[in-house]
Amino acid sequence: MVAAWPCLRMEGKAPRQRLVIDLSIAPNAKRTEVVGWHDGALRVRLAAQPVDGAANDALRRWLATELKLAQSGVELVRGATARRKQWALDSPAEHVCHWLEGLVQSGLITPWPP
Repeated sequence: MVAAWPCLRMEGKAPRQRLVIDLSIAPNAKRTEVVGWHDGALRVRLAAQPVDGAANDALRRWLATELKLAQSGVELVRGATARRKQWALDSPAEHVCHWLEGLVQSGLITPWPP
């Protein structure tokens, strides 16, 4: 199921394996929203400035809210100062895939490949 989404992958070895999502971020947007794909990553416009970690904090809150996770279940793995970020999610892969399918059904993103 994870293989159907280029932005998702499992990282590490059991029992410490975790789900990682790749995001491409465009900060300083009017509102936070998913807008499509960028080079295999989920493209997100973020209503926060990239100053002193504010954008990372806002993105963590948004991901936790969207995926109905505790904020402690969303951990930045790579890209603290970059637009391309990788977040580890404390969530079953099926749950995140279902969320992505919902984005497709609502028309926010096109199915992969675009």
